Amino acid sequence: MAEDKPKGTHSESPAAGREPGGAQAFAFPDLVFKELLAVIAATIILIVWSLAMDAPLKGIADPNWTENPAKAPWYFVGLQEMLVYFDPWIAGVGIPLTIIFGLAALPYLDPNTGGAGRFAFRERKLVIPVFLFGYLLWFGLIVVGQFLRGPNWQFYWPWESWAVPKPAEPPLVSLPNSTGWLAIGAYFALGLMLPALAGRKLFRRMGILRYLVAWTLALAMFGVFAKIVLRLFFHVKYLVTTPYFSI
Repeated sequence: MAEDKPKGTHSESPAAGREPGGAQAFAFPDLVFKELLAVIAATIILIVWSLAMDAPLKGIADPNWTENPAKAPWYFVGLQEMLVYFDPWIAGVGIPLTIIFGLAALPYLDPNTGGAGRFAFRERKLVIPVFLFGYLLWFGLIVVGQFLRGPNWQFYWPWESWAVPKPAEPPLVSLPNSTGWLAIGAYFALGLMLPALAGRKLFRRMGILRYLVAWTLALAMFGVFAKIVLRLFFHVKYLVTTPYFSI
């Protein structure tokens, strides 16, 4: 049986949870107060910006004239840019649903509880770079679609004029389905086996199910970047072509 505390003793005070030198702090009020100030500052900036800038409203739609290029709002331009590299079903439905599922599953896939409540790179040496890669990739697609896509959705560098027509791109090619399936299978097989062999401790901590789900999502994200590279530099349109979808 646990020993009873002597009468007159009390639980540790909140200050007892702090380490000398301020290495740790409580979420409330230290962190919550700073977050509140950040929210207030961001709100003020957005209000001032909205008052100072005119909304980018254009003229009344003319059925006899089509804008070139016709772009979605900036928060959807990334999806529009994805249509350059993927089949519409994959770019518009498959990838967004995978992103939502992956973000929702993150708390259940991460076995590292040592960094809970701590905001330091050393606590998340693997997760932070992987997350930042996907984050920057998505906003990179938005930047390209919003600022670097000109007439006929051609790629223009910032110093190039949209008034100068671009030459037609080289014809795109699609791999034979057998080669494409083999490449995709080898990519995921090696991508799942090599980390497990190199980091057996991580594999044991995560378990087979969490490991397979987490690394499949990560490989799918890296695969999006690989497909973009294949399209831009090797003019590969699809790896696999079927009547229902193309990758």
